[in-house]
Parts: sequence; structure tokens; C-alpha cells
Amino acid sequence: MRKIFRLLLIISFLCICLAGQISQETGKGALVAKARYLVGALSANNFKGAIRDFDAAMLKVAGPEKMAEAWKMVTGKLGAFKKQGDARKEQQAPYDIVFITCEFEKEMLDIRVTFDKEKHIAGFHFVPTQLGSYQPPAYSSPGLFEEKDVIVGSGDWLLPGTLTIPKGNGPFPALVLVHGSGANDRDETLGSNKPFKDLAWGLASRGIAVLRYEKRTRVYGAKLKGDQEFANSFTVGDETIEDALAAVILLKTENAIDPKKIFVLGHSLGGMLIPRIAAEGKNLDIAGFIIMAGATRKFEDMFLEQTNYVATLDGSLSEDEKKQIAEIEKSVKKIKALKKSDLQSQETILMAPVSYWLDLNEYDPVKVVKDIRQPILVLQGARDYQVATEDFENWKKALSPSTGENTDFKLYPMLNHLFFEGKGKSTPDEYMKIRENIAEYVINDIAGWLKKSSEPVIKSVK
Repeated sequence: MRKIFRLLLIISFLCICLAGQISQETGKGALVAKARYLVGALSANNFKGAIRDFDAAMLKVAGPEKMAEAWKMVTGKLGAFKKQGDARKEQQAPYDIVFITCEFEKEMLDIRVTFDKEKHIAGFHFVPTQLGSYQPPAYSSPGLFEEKDVIVGSGDWLLPGTLTIPKGNGPFPALVLVHGSGANDRDETLGSNKPFKDLAWGLASRGIAVLRYEKRTRVYGAKLKGDQEFANSFTVGDETIEDALAAVILLKTENAIDPKKIFVLGHSLGGMLIPRIAAEGKNLDIAGFIIMAGATRKFEDMFLEQTNYVATLDGSLSEDEKKQIAEIEKSVKKIKALKKSDLQSQETILMAPVSYWLDLNEYDPVKVVKDIRQPILVLQGARDYQVATEDFENWKKALSPSTGENTDFKLYPMLNHLFFEGKGKSTPDEYMKIRENIAEYVINDIAGWLKKSSEPVIKSVK
């Protein structure tokens, strides 16, 4: 059961969580004290006390019974709670986030507590403990680029971002990075790994600007949680597509960027959505697209497939794991049977509202991708258990006849879902417990393809 639990921590995608720049924290301060009180109350089974500092929205969705259920699930998987460890803080105005590292009998786990501007708890989540610190890849050269803070989007959905720009005379080609599933930060951080930062620093060192930004579900998790009406109508368009297009629009206003050489890269769920991003951004003159471990099959089917894979890594299935898989199978059947008339339902299935699943169920990436006329690069790791080589072959079948020389494909034998090298079967521990960087040859392949694909654009402008 621990194997499935760890997988769900990694791939869950509508979590209530927020991001920001990590600051060093000694464990002192009012917010840290409140977070430690929450953990202490949970560990003492004082679930009424645990909700002492919750805001009104949290009280509606996470009362004592819900807290008891969550704590029972965690201790059931990780064993008895032993003690609290270090605390650290993040900031994302107007929110503050406190992480408390907790030691359980079998494993470490962080408890993330989000505070609103009134210092009430607006979000609460269990996340994998961050082990070690990020190490920039050896192939990056910070002296060759600079970074600046930007804001992606407008109105109610402003997202903090980072634009990494090569030094020297522009304008430069640029790449927008679109996240995979999960309430990701701008770096797609998992443990001490930051694959989007690898991409940004590696590509900027090779003359290509890169824009990465916080995901909407990360910055506005508390807001989404508090607005039940909006949460019940939430779609993948709200989660991903609108903000990816807003990022393209922002780049077109940057003097250092060539507006005719703006590309979009989608990883995992972001890769799956590239055809929709292309279709909905057809008037933005996007120069080309990169699909990086993009799925082609139904998301719920892949969720079940991943669960089975992780559960059987040790060659056996426990009774608890069998029960968990059976529950997911029921949820998958329910998702497949959804109809538009079900939109009135406030039910959440596999951590997402009915509206989200209906939006995905009506989308066939293999069909929509055939309408893209810009250059496309498809990248896949052969050791990826989340998006399989079957998906890579589906992209090839869909694209090769229609796009010909306009499309390139790269399959990497040693790489996993994050494009990290490894041997044997890939496991979730590769993401969380091993510090790695995206393989340098992937960076070189992307940089070479972007420069090659920019040439026809240059000629068409003259």
C-alpha cells in the first residue's frame, strides 16, 4: 500500500497547494508555531483542536472527521508518528506556506500548511519530504544568461514566472514550458529535482530564452477550494491551456524575444495538451511545438495503469493494494460513463471534478494533432512508466503521414518520465530520492531542433 500511496503523492493533480521562493527558517515565528500546533494536534488525535486556525472555507471541507480520515490514511501507510523535525517557509503573496518535516515509523513526510493574509490556515496537504538541495546541471553556464521576474496572465489569474534570457544581442528565440499534472511550481519541482529549471538554464546557455511560471492550481489552490461553483466547473482549459497561451502573449511584448520564434513545450499532461494549445492559439503565430512525454490515451486509464505498475514493482500485491486498485477501477468506470447532464454534480472523482473529466473525455490528442502545420518535436524516454512508448508510437502514426519532414521524433533508451538517466525498471523513488538533472543530450537535441526550426520562420519573414 505504501507504493500506491507514494505514487498518489507524486501524480495527484488538483491538490490544494501554493508555491514561492524558499526562504531559510529556523522554526521560530507565529506561523511556524501554528503549523506545529496543527501537527501536534493530529499526532495526539485531537482533530477538533487541529482545525483551530482553519479559515471559513477550510472548515467547510476539512472538519474534524476529514482530518481524522487523512491522518488515519497517512499513519496506516507510513506507520506511527514519531516526531516533528525541521520547519521551512515559502512565500507567495498574499499567502505564506510552512512545511513541517515529520518522522513516521517507516518514512519521512512533509506537512504543508498554507496561511492566508489573516494568518488563518487556508490549505493543508501531505507532500514528499524534500531531500537535499537542487544542483544546477554541469551543462548550464549561469554567466551566459540572466533571469527576471515576470507575471503571466491577467485579471484574476496572475501567475508569477521567470524569464531566462541569454546575454548578448537579441532578439532571441524563446520557449514556453507547460507543466505536467499536479499543482506544479515553475520548476516542476519533485524533491530536490527541478526539470524545468534544467531546461531553462541549459537552453539559455545555448542562446534560447525560456519562460516558466507557477501553475494556476498551485498559486490559486485556496481560491479554487473556496469557490465551490468555480471548482465544480473547472476544466483542463482553466488549469493549463489559458495560461500557456497567456505566456506566449507575454513573450511577444518582450524586446529581447523574436516574436516570430516563440515555441511551446509541454511535458506529460502539458504534452498531451499541445494539440489543443496549438488549436486555441492558432492566431498567435506560434513557431512550433515540443511534446515531451505527452500522453495520447485516456488519463484515467493511464492512472490505473500506473497504479498497477507501482503496486507490482516488488512482484506481489497485498490485500490492501488489491482493494485500492479495485476502488480506482470503479472510479475509472464512473469517469467513462459520465455524461454532460452530470455537470450539475458536485462529485469529485480521482481528485478532480466531473467537469474536468468531461473536458478530457471529449479530447482526442491524436486526432487534433493532425491539424498542426508548424514544426513538431516529440520526445520520449523508453523507461517512462507514466507515459509509455505506446504513446510515442501513437504520435508517430498520427504525425508522420501528414507532416513529413516537419516533424522529428526522439526515443531515449535510458530515460524516465523526467528525462533522467537510469537502468532497469523506473520507480517513483527516482523522482524523490535521487538527485538528478535532465540528460545533456536532451538539452542539445532541443536546442538544435529549435534553431533548425527557426530557419523557415526567418525566411518567411523576409
